[in-house]
Amino acid sequence: MSFRAFAIDLDGTLLVGEDLPADNVTALRDARDAGYEIIIATARWVQMARRIAEQIGITGPVIACSGAQVYVPDLGKDVFDERLPPDFVRALYSLCDEERCIATVTVEDRVLLKLDGEPDPAQMPEEMVWVPRLTGADETLPRVAAIQGTRTNTRIRNELEPIYSDSVHFFDSIGPTGKIILTMTSSSASKGDALLSACNHLGIDPLDVLAFGDSENDIEMFRVAGAAVAMGQADDQTKAAATYVTVPHDEAGVARAIEKLLTNGTLD
Repeated sequence: MSFRAFAIDLDGTLLVGEDLPADNVTALRDARDAGYEIIIATARWVQMARRIAEQIGITGPVIACSGAQVYVPDLGKDVFDERLPPDFVRALYSLCDEERCIATVTVEDRVLLKLDGEPDPAQMPEEMVWVPRLTGADETLPRVAAIQGTRTNTRIRNELEPIYSDSVHFFDSIGPTGKIILTMTSSSASKGDALLSACNHLGIDPLDVLAFGDSENDIEMFRVAGAAVAMGQADDQTKAAATYVTVPHDEAGVARAIEKLLTNGTLD
């Protein structure tokens, strides 16, 4: 099967922790030079994804916030933008404010960081703002909320998911430290929906896309793409949804798959 584009997750896929392996950079530059479109597709916010894109030297659409946003650099604007429902946001903020947890919430061009104790500003990206409480910190509806904390996430699953499961996606993703993060977007947003929007902008068929990922929130993207590659360390559910399985991300699984495709013309 031939492809025209790659859609690639960051944490646990292209990145190892916060590091971008040199092999992955080389493989993606080779793919770019061979004419492939490269789409970053991440649970994180758009500024962080764009910094990775600049390191690689790619300018394609960026799927951010677990599929709630598609930003197109050459237009300087979003072509897809979905927000969490207001009643859910109020309930989530209240619950998180009652608990010790690490919460990152993306609102417009800012990322709210809620954790106990103010962090060193020098260790934070310029778009991130520490808040002692989420309630009242920003009235803008967020695109995505990502929560780390076992007790907090258990409460969210038990208390909020039964009420809001029709309007909110709840799924686990793997953070840069390897810990499980509960990620929430509107039910009208997913990496699959966002990939359709990105392909529409590029004028390509989603079936011409090869998707790469490692966790539950990548599965909808796998379903939309023509084929998918799961990282070797991915959970069984993600591997079962993929067409191919490569080596783990810390062995440059993205690079190994792309090298094979560029050399042999196939991953079979």
